[in-house]
Amino acid sequence: MISRPPRPRERGIPEATVARLPVYLRALQALQERGTATVSSEALAGAAGVNSAKLRKDLSHLGSYGTRGVGYEVEYLVYQISRELGLTQDWSVAIVGIGNLGRALANYGGFGTRGFRIAALLDADPDVVGRTVASLSVRHIDNLEEVVRDKGVSIGVIATPAGSAQGVASRFVEAGVTSVLNFAPVVLNVPDGVDVRKVDLSIELQILAFHAQRRADGDGRDAERAGLEVT
Repeated sequence: MISRPPRPRERGIPEATVARLPVYLRALQALQERGTATVSSEALAGAAGVNSAKLRKDLSHLGSYGTRGVGYEVEYLVYQISRELGLTQDWSVAIVGIGNLGRALANYGGFGTRGFRIAALLDADPDVVGRTVASLSVRHIDNLEEVVRDKGVSIGVIATPAGSAQGVASRFVEAGVTSVLNFAPVVLNVPDGVDVRKVDLSIELQILAFHAQRRADGDGRDAERAGLEVT
């Protein structure tokens, strides 16, 4: 049977809190690397970009309340959050679609230190299959089910063109993978009980463009008002 990450929300942790836990973990790991033993809720909240009341409430879901006048023990809080996110064990990951994005993901060195192991790379392009990327030989997509079984894949990553993504997702699900990270610009249809996280870089850029336009419009109105005041 394929293991899969525990689902914090099933233990009463709100989804919004779950989404912030990796941010807290990243801030805590930076503190840990600097040799910081304890951190106040205000300092940790500032590093994570949230207010301290929200941070304290989020961490209370983990049973961590800190110590008045001392704050949180960094090492222990790293362990608590890592355990809650399922990062205290090794999760096997398969990436389908070894184009520019897939290769970049495969070569990213940060996964191994965060509880994830890239176990397999798959593609349908005969010019890509058989090549070595990040010390792994790219397998043909026809071998997906075999790879999932043999490598104990828990998480599937889809970095294919949009037209291929649904078919890959369905095959992951049929093979028993219930956690999917989707980089393809398409909404995937999956059964209940399958978790899909979507990363759409174009949408993120459009949101940034919206805020940039708002600032530009605001600056223009400010300049116009200043001009009127001068006259």
